[in-house]
Amino acid sequence: MNREELRDYRRQNVPLFNAQKLKLGIFAVNCSGGSVITTAPTDRQITWDYNRSVVRLADALGMEVALPIGRWKGQGGPSNHNGTNFDVYTWAAGMAEATDRIMCFATSHVSLTHPVVAAKQAATIDHISNGRFGLNVVMGWFRDEMAMFGTGLREHDDRYRYGEEWLNIVKRLWTDTSPFDIESAYFNLAALESSPKPVQRPGPVLVNAGTSPAGIDFTARNVDVSFASPSKPDDIDRLRLVTQKADREYGRDVALMCSALVVCRETEAEARAAFQDILDNGDWIAARNMMATLGVESGSFKEGVDERARRFVAGYGTNPLVGTPEQIVDQLADYSRRGVHGVVFYFADYLTELAYFGERVMPLLKQTGLRH
Repeated sequence: MNREELRDYRRQNVPLFNAQKLKLGIFAVNCSGGSVITTAPTDRQITWDYNRSVVRLADALGMEVALPIGRWKGQGGPSNHNGTNFDVYTWAAGMAEATDRIMCFATSHVSLTHPVVAAKQAATIDHISNGRFGLNVVMGWFRDEMAMFGTGLREHDDRYRYGEEWLNIVKRLWTDTSPFDIESAYFNLAALESSPKPVQRPGPVLVNAGTSPAGIDFTARNVDVSFASPSKPDDIDRLRLVTQKADREYGRDVALMCSALVVCRETEAEARAAFQDILDNGDWIAARNMMATLGVESGSFKEGVDERARRFVAGYGTNPLVGTPEQIVDQLADYSRRGVHGVVFYFADYLTELAYFGERVMPLLKQTGLRH
């Protein structure tokens, strides 16, 4: 498929590339704490019934994306943030069977899942969903998780070199009709084959969240969506560089999606109070553990570390969207104007707040032309 053929195919067949101006979704419902590192009481449960109810509600609202976090270990502290979690591939398979339109993703650590296994699992889920599966490809950053599998954490740029070879094998298994061998710096594999092929052509939608120079180049060359976590709206201008690089240097289309914590209430004061409650009950030990693992507290990152910690407690370091329904729509409209194709949401109380979002915010998004 050339570029135009791929565009036309996806517009017609892949929910993430439909005609909605701003695509929407939910993120991280599969892990305890989601994206709020707090001990504040919530309705969130890490049960299958709760997860399925949230994803079905997002599907009923017409959202395009259900994206889990790939986690194996918690972050310590009183909450052991993300320490209770569902496996991502089986989660996506179950959600695919339980829904009708929404795309169900897995978040796959390339160093922990063999490419032959990943290709087969992805193709299977794509058939379960009738072409609604997507794969978020992550290189891995949590050293303690790597230790659980007896593997070390590669040097940063080497992770992306390994990831590109891994992904190329997966893509060939999705498309090649004859067996093939792989002999490379990282793999020595013989007579590879995989059938059935995925429903989607040439394969499921691919996502990556890398924002380093190596990550940006990997995304521009290899995947369909750059998944970004802006800490403030102005960051989007920089994050959009990956879509421009993909177009100008590689002749490819790469969409830009962001994640955001949403705290929406009838009045701004109520929304601010709910947001403050997350912070007042923050698990600062778990937040700082995560920041230390990511290197946020080292070297040049020391300045402003307290503000960074606040953003990790309330939204994994992203820019929170806080306010009335009208203010939330204004903020999402600003994201769209800056070139964002879609936003996936964190909520403190997924079921309650997603239902409220559907009742109060979705109609306003339609009025503004962001949805139809």
